[in-house]
Amino acid sequence: MLMRFLKAIWRWIGIRGLILVFVLLVCGLLLTFNLVLRPKMIAGFFAGQTAPAVAVSTVEVKPTTWTPEIDAIGTLWAFQGVDVASETAGIVKTIAFKANERIDKGQLLVQLDDAVESADLMSAQAALARDRSQLERAKSLRASGVNSQATLQEAESSLAASESVLAKVQAVLNQKSIEAPFAGTIGIPRIDDGQYIQAGTVIATLQQLDKMKVDFTVPEQQVGQLKIGQPAKFGLTDADFAYDGRIIGIDPKIDPQTRLVSVRAEVDNPNAELRPGQFVRVRVGLPPIEDVIALPQTSVVTSLYGDYVYVVEPQATEAAAQGSDAAASAGADAKPSASEQSEALVARQVFVHTGRRQGDLVQIESGVSAGQTVVTSGQNKLANNSPVTINNAANPAAVASDGGDKP
Repeated sequence: MLMRFLKAIWRWIGIRGLILVFVLLVCGLLLTFNLVLRPKMIAGFFAGQTAPAVAVSTVEVKPTTWTPEIDAIGTLWAFQGVDVASETAGIVKTIAFKANERIDKGQLLVQLDDAVESADLMSAQAALARDRSQLERAKSLRASGVNSQATLQEAESSLAASESVLAKVQAVLNQKSIEAPFAGTIGIPRIDDGQYIQAGTVIATLQQLDKMKVDFTVPEQQVGQLKIGQPAKFGLTDADFAYDGRIIGIDPKIDPQTRLVSVRAEVDNPNAELRPGQFVRVRVGLPPIEDVIALPQTSVVTSLYGDYVYVVEPQATEAAAQGSDAAASAGADAKPSASEQSEALVARQVFVHTGRRQGDLVQIESGVSAGQTVVTSGQNKLANNSPVTINNAANPAAVASDGGDKP
C-alpha cells in the first residue's frame, strides 16, 4: 500500500517536473534569442547595408581674380531741382508752359497782371526824364555862374531819387513775370488762368534731369575705401547696373546713431529714365585682388559651430585600405593603384572661414583649396562621409556664373 502511494507521488512530481523543465527551457531559448542572437542578427544585417547615395551638384574650386565692391541703396535727386514759386501776389494772366516741357533758362513761365505796375513804371520814367533835364539845366546855369552849388546838388539828388524809384518799380514789375531759374523739365502746372495767388504759391516743379545726384550711406568701416572722383555704377535692379557715375562728396561726419556715413554721387541720365525720388542700387568698385577662392553662396552652410562646406572625395575600398596598411607595415611609400580604389564618392564636412560676399559668390579665406570639389546643392540630405553622386544638370554654381555677378 505504501509503495503504491509513493509511486503515485513520484509519477505526479515527474510529470510536472518535466513540464517545468520544458517551460524553463523554452523561456531560456526566448531570452537568449531576444537578448543575444536577435541584436547580433540585426547588427549583422545593417552592417552589410550601405546608405543610398545622395544626388548633389558640385563645383570645382578654382582661384580667380576677385573685384571687391561696396553695395548700397540710394535715392535719386535732380542735379538741380526747385519748386518754382511766385515772389508776389497777383492774378494769373498767362501760363506760358505745358507739363513735361523742356524749358530754357530765363524762359517765361507765368505772367501775372501788371497793369498797375506798368502805369507806375511810366510815371517813374517821366519823373526820371524831368529830373534829368533839370540837372542838365542846373549844370548850364552853374557853368554860367547864375545859380549856386546847392541848387546843382539838389538837382543831382532829385535825379538819384527818381532813378531809385524807377528801379524799385521795375523790380516789382519783374516779379510779375515768373521765369525759369535754369534749364530743365517743367512739371504739371499747379495754378489756373485768372487765379489770384499769394506770394510763395508754388507754380510748378522744375527739374534738371540730364544729370542726377544719388545720396547713399556706407558703414563706417568702408568709408576709408572711398574717395572723391571714384567711379560707381547704378541700376534700378540687381541684374542691371546700366548707369555710370562718380562720387562727388563724402560727409566728414559719421552718424553716431547708425554708424553710417553719407555719400553723394552724380550719374549721367541721357534718356531721362531716372527720376528724382527714385530708389536706386549703388555699386562702387574697389581694386582687384588676385588668387582668391570664391564659391557660390549656396555651397556654404551656417551653423552654431561655424560655416562649413561639403567636399566630395573618392571613397577607398577595403582592399585598397588593406593594401595601404600592408604597404605602410612593409615600409613602402606607395599609393594604392587606380584599380584598388573605389569609384564611390563621399561628402566630407569641412569648416571654412568666409570673407566678403558679392552677388551670388562668397570669398573663402581658409578651409578649402584649389582643385577640390565642393557641393553646391543638396546639403540638407548630407551628413559627414555620406555617399553621393554628382548631378550637375541644375547646378546653382553654373546659374551664378552665367546670369549672376562675376567676381
